[in-house]
Amino acid sequence: MEKIVIGIQKDGVIYDTQTAALENIEGENIYYDNSPQALEIIRHSTAHLMAQAIKALYPEAKFFVGPVIEDGFYYDFRTDEPITDADLKKIEKKMKELIKKKFSIQKHTFTKDEISQKFADDDLKQEVLKRIEDDKLTTYKQGDFEDLCRGPHVPNTKLLHNFKLMRVAGAYLGGDSDKEMLTRIYGTAFADKESLKEYLLFIEEAKKRDHRKLGKELKLFTFDESIGAGLPLWLPAGARLRSRLEALLYTAHRKRGYEPVRGPELLKSEAWKISGHYDNYGENMYFTQINEGDDENPKIVEYGIKPMNCVGHIKIYQSELRSYRDLPLKFFEYGVVHRHEMSGALHGLFRVREFTQDDAHIYCMPNQIKDSVIEVLGFVDDLMQSFGFEYELEVSTRPDKAIGDESIWETATQGLKDALDENGISYGIDEGGGAFYGPKIDIKIKDSLKRKWQCGTIQVDFNLPERFELEYTDENNEKARPVMLHRAILGSFERFIGILTEHVSGEFPFFIAPTQIVIVPIAPTHVEYAKVLQSELIDMGIDVEVSSRNESLNKRIRIAEKQRVPMILVLGDEEVETKSVAVRDRRSRQQYNLSKEEFYTLVKEKMNEVHF
Repeated sequence: MEKIVIGIQKDGVIYDTQTAALENIEGENIYYDNSPQALEIIRHSTAHLMAQAIKALYPEAKFFVGPVIEDGFYYDFRTDEPITDADLKKIEKKMKELIKKKFSIQKHTFTKDEISQKFADDDLKQEVLKRIEDDKLTTYKQGDFEDLCRGPHVPNTKLLHNFKLMRVAGAYLGGDSDKEMLTRIYGTAFADKESLKEYLLFIEEAKKRDHRKLGKELKLFTFDESIGAGLPLWLPAGARLRSRLEALLYTAHRKRGYEPVRGPELLKSEAWKISGHYDNYGENMYFTQINEGDDENPKIVEYGIKPMNCVGHIKIYQSELRSYRDLPLKFFEYGVVHRHEMSGALHGLFRVREFTQDDAHIYCMPNQIKDSVIEVLGFVDDLMQSFGFEYELEVSTRPDKAIGDESIWETATQGLKDALDENGISYGIDEGGGAFYGPKIDIKIKDSLKRKWQCGTIQVDFNLPERFELEYTDENNEKARPVMLHRAILGSFERFIGILTEHVSGEFPFFIAPTQIVIVPIAPTHVEYAKVLQSELIDMGIDVEVSSRNESLNKRIRIAEKQRVPMILVLGDEEVETKSVAVRDRRSRQQYNLSKEEFYTLVKEKMNEVHF
């Protein structure tokens, strides 16, 4: 591919070639390739090309914003007639026609007042202007299409060949559900045809692995709008998988010195006011009122359904006096929480309104922070290795909406960094991404398609112990304040199971598979032996089904394979006579024969593949 300069980078700022030439800016060239800097320019320019095509097809169209996103771009706009996915090919065709005209993309500078007058009849552009404080603004024009934009862009539309429009969606103006719904079109673009083709193949593979699709096929979970959106219903197979994961994690926690606890799902709002959730997180919570008096003397008290488990665990900590000898004290709970999510944000198991966290809180002395954090990271590593996940760590710092003194935040943030630095663990920084009560380490896992997912978190919190006046007696028999570490490794069972389903394409590791073995007796005379095997395997903690329906052998095997069962045992006369099994191992794609004892040894080995 010929390298064409599409931008100039100087002091970390990228300029389009036109601006660089006009203002005599010299710096590093940004080439027309698939580097992040080049893709941002290519995709931003392709978004404008799409808008130009839409304007040509729908002259009355008005445009809001069209930013670059992680995998492409989108544009929000309004037209008189509805646009659907069926219209995308028509828009793509028009884009290709415009490319052939080789429009030069020209940058123009105006004052905010001039822009306001220029787009006086465009209410959406006026909405954009409300969100801009700068007085000096720019537009980019190609042919008869011009839009407000800070750039940069490629110099000519002839460079924008490798694109694809992906889908049509709806989007509230500015993300405000009280305002009108605009049309949004998502697209992507690359520097070359091969990269675009590779990305589209990736998208097709991701569709096949979509946990909502696999969840339905494997009968793991379902949703029913009649009871509410974002509220998953776990079917028997999914509940078995989830219960197995919960049991494995329970043992792993107990090995590491965690104590199981259980807090209520409904707490008085006064507790949430003390914690700061009421003021800083209240819009994400559900509240109700309870009459704690009687008919003659009503006493209405507001309660909040918990969005997090920390307040309950704080109260458990306060249930008795604590000594420095008790610390670090580790509580864990599979805590059911509820959070208010906009309907448009709900997405399978990834974003729900009710979910269960693998939550834990560690109460420790300040000098125990580093060791506690490193111990948790070791737990994280063991778990991620067991499921075949790569992962990255990111330290998230103080957000704009935060409680507590900045000095406390600095101490807590430095404590996290020190723990990572002193153990040679690499990490990134997410400025302003911390929780409102403390900084955190975010655990971002990478799946088999190289996608990154935010899952677990480790948070250092000096603020809640202060607000709730937590204490322990130190070695001098004086009262001291503990530090509170908030910790979740999976994040939530729902989200993690959704990610894992897509990671393994529904072929779960043997140790947590919903149904681990299906036994298929060839004839009725083989059923008795099948049931003996089933009983003995269940005693070993294995989920087993016997498929003895009045259907052909091949059909019963196909049904088991369709359910992605790790192992299928076929039993005939020889197996009954020799007390053996014919194994079809789905994960290794092998078929072999073993004695019953050999098979049980193999099963135990597979159950021990878990490392956490």
